[in-house]
Amino acid sequence: MTDDLLGRHRSVLPDWLALYYEEPLEITHGEGRHVWDSDGNRYLDFFGGILTTMTAHALPEVTKAVTEQAGRIIHSSTLYLNRQMVELATRVAQLSGIPDARVFFTTSGTEANDTALLLATTYRRGNTVLAMRNSYHGRSFGAVGLTGNRAWSPTSLSPLQTLYVHGGVRTRGPYASLDDDDFIAACVDDLKDLLGHTRPPAALIAEPVQGVGGFTSPPDGLYAAFREVLNAHGVLWISDEVQTGWGRTGDHFWGWQAHAQSGPPDIVTFAKGIGNGMSIGGVVARAEIMNCLDANSISTFGGTQVTMAAGLANLTYLLEHDLQGNARRVGGLLIERLRAVAAQVPAVREVRGRGLMIGVELTKPGTDEADPQAASAVLEAARRGGLLIGKGGGHNTSALRIAPPLSLTVAEAEEGAAILERALRSLP
Repeated sequence: MTDDLLGRHRSVLPDWLALYYEEPLEITHGEGRHVWDSDGNRYLDFFGGILTTMTAHALPEVTKAVTEQAGRIIHSSTLYLNRQMVELATRVAQLSGIPDARVFFTTSGTEANDTALLLATTYRRGNTVLAMRNSYHGRSFGAVGLTGNRAWSPTSLSPLQTLYVHGGVRTRGPYASLDDDDFIAACVDDLKDLLGHTRPPAALIAEPVQGVGGFTSPPDGLYAAFREVLNAHGVLWISDEVQTGWGRTGDHFWGWQAHAQSGPPDIVTFAKGIGNGMSIGGVVARAEIMNCLDANSISTFGGTQVTMAAGLANLTYLLEHDLQGNARRVGGLLIERLRAVAAQVPAVREVRGRGLMIGVELTKPGTDEADPQAASAVLEAARRGGLLIGKGGGHNTSALRIAPPLSLTVAEAEEGAAILERALRSLP
């Protein structure tokens, strides 16, 4: 059946729709931190549907909320009052850290980022946008136009004038040899110089931890330092929290809080984990920014009742069970365990990350040359051992991406680390 399904997939879906593994698998069901494929194989899931399964597979509280809501009404659109949407928006606004916040729901992170860009460029009356090198913000025409990662940028055409800033990757690039304070100072000088050569941009959009880029990040405080410069020029700060939001980094509820000295962002985008697999994205912004549009706008499927019910149940579970604290504790143990392994595997250039957002970058031993073949080999070996992980990275997709559900136990972290250790040691 899997072979037949693969053939049908290839006959009706685009060639560029990537599938993991030499023999792609069909995931049929899951429970907790585990999933099963159509052949009955059980896997420990350390990628969670690309960071969407934030709490657990088949979480009873979310399943119950979806089932009960589906039995009443699934959808009505934003043209009608929606109690679930108002309740979730209220909670998100309170948690966002943005004063006088307004929330607009979408169906994905891509759509959320497009909406944020629409708001920023309308509010600032210009289409120049700053983005980080190695960044990724979605697959729409607008989002692709500012993506700073060649592997995910199929066209150079764009409705935006995008300028790229240094700083999203700490251990590569012209400032990698500097200490953290000097690194931040050099990146700020680069930003100031860039602003001296262009028309005033509408916004800087940045991921606190670059997701598709391989879980890279700057030193804490970089975006706070950027914010002081941006404020002087009236430029907005958009924090793309599609992958970092809801406590995944352990230390903070939002990724931007590692850069909070100059206050919260003007706009925050979110998606993925809040729905625990349901299609929820959204934008939070100050009222004056959110309300700057002077034409009608709706979201047919954004904020639909059944997804909002899922989001409310999922967020409640996450907060009541302190999954942010669990990400900090268990993620810290997992990072240290992987760093101990990496010290004995020449192909591992770096283990980085925080909480349950961990990257393992692979290079050809003794060099800084990316080794995507090694990353693919480890991905396959981990699967054979019963572990699902992801991959990414701006340098030729040579980083392993590890992002389990935030309810991961210590025992499961140890089990996954042992499987990954065997996979890494299998490299020639």
